[in-house]
Amino acid sequence: MAQQYDVVIIGGGPGGYNAAIRAGQLGLSVACVEKRRTLGGTCLNVGCIPSKALLHASELYETARKDFANLGIRATVSLDLPQMQKQKDDSVTALTKGIEFLFKKNKVDWIKGAGRFGGPGQVIVRADDGSEQTLTAKNIVIATGSEPSRLPGVEVDQRRIVDSTGALALPSVPKSMIVIGAGIIGLELGSVWRRLGAEVTVVEYLDRTIPGADAEIAMAFQRSLTKQGMIFKMGQKVTGARATEFGVTLTYEPVAGGPAQSQDAEVVLLAVGRRPNTEGLNLAAVGVTPDARGFIPADHFKTSAPGVWVVGDVTHGPMLAHKAEDEAVACIELIAGKAGHVNYDIIPGVVYSAPEVAWVGKTEEELKAKGVAYKVGKFPFTANSRAKVNHEAEGFVKVLADAKTDRILGVHMLGPQVGEMIGEYCVAMEFAAASEDVARTCHPHPTRSEALRQAAMGVEGWTMQA
Repeated sequence: MAQQYDVVIIGGGPGGYNAAIRAGQLGLSVACVEKRRTLGGTCLNVGCIPSKALLHASELYETARKDFANLGIRATVSLDLPQMQKQKDDSVTALTKGIEFLFKKNKVDWIKGAGRFGGPGQVIVRADDGSEQTLTAKNIVIATGSEPSRLPGVEVDQRRIVDSTGALALPSVPKSMIVIGAGIIGLELGSVWRRLGAEVTVVEYLDRTIPGADAEIAMAFQRSLTKQGMIFKMGQKVTGARATEFGVTLTYEPVAGGPAQSQDAEVVLLAVGRRPNTEGLNLAAVGVTPDARGFIPADHFKTSAPGVWVVGDVTHGPMLAHKAEDEAVACIELIAGKAGHVNYDIIPGVVYSAPEVAWVGKTEEELKAKGVAYKVGKFPFTANSRAKVNHEAEGFVKVLADAKTDRILGVHMLGPQVGEMIGEYCVAMEFAAASEDVARTCHPHPTRSEALRQAAMGVEGWTMQA
């Protein structure tokens, strides 16, 4: 006999588990179907969270090796990679257990197995042992996330040629690594292994890093990573990768035309983006058809099938955990008869490297393309007292404001811990603030956050540099 619920959610990642918890909080009977042995999806298990653990640890390692002496600290530092990996894994385990606790607290049933549609209002769950059960619900939410994209001629074996999952679990520091792709994932993970001792080369099809970010910020970021020792080969099309027992030979050629080249490395990291994960869902059973790129179209989270909803990476929009979380809450609130809404103009992006990159809203390129008149305010961290005394003065803050109304249209940052600071501008923009509102808001001194105010002051030309 089928188990009946108000809502069944397929997928236990940031979109799925936030949807399930919110449904439980609103008094709906809810089940979350997840085939992984732990909750949290890619982000928590093999994505955002473990990568940040390695980023943090590798940054401390490099700081201790290179910067302690200048600060008057004498120390002998050596790398214990197994322990670095263990502390990463321990943190992930603790966080997955935390989601399990929240499921129990909010009366969410975790149904372990792979879910697929059996027809309208039906989800069939296949467990690891092959047994199946049927769940029924008036509302079904697809939250199956995404998986690493593949590239013809580059076969991932998770040993010599790895994707983001394999790059998080390398058993030793490779002498050399080639990263295919200069997006967020490739640059974050590449920077981890560079700090730990690998020689890292980035091969990118486009002529810039982090597509979607402000071009000025992206250029400054690439210069920073180059100064740190990363090698960039831009405008190159990868044509193949041949793995051997001892390494990989990568072949590539200029996008604009020219002779092919080859380069050897101990490990190749394939990081050319992610693709929606719809395999095995049997979407045809409910009449849902993905678009040409595999995404499930939706209107306010509603698919073309009655009672079938979709959130997160598997539908359109930025493939970010916090976007999935916002969509999850809004979707469930609509199901519950409330007013759910997501402001897609104020979803921040962050590259958790050193220095960090963070942005929200429009880029200069977007504003120029739309013919929007705007003003720019900038402030460098070299003029910020706290950044200066901490010897972390690289980067700047840039504020874009409407030339007529002064409303903040976009903010772009490169610098120390800017991922923690971008939220201030997200709040300001959510309330339609003008740059003057931030400029006239007192910030504590000395803090890095003063750079946010000074950049806003710069929109009208009254920045006060130290």
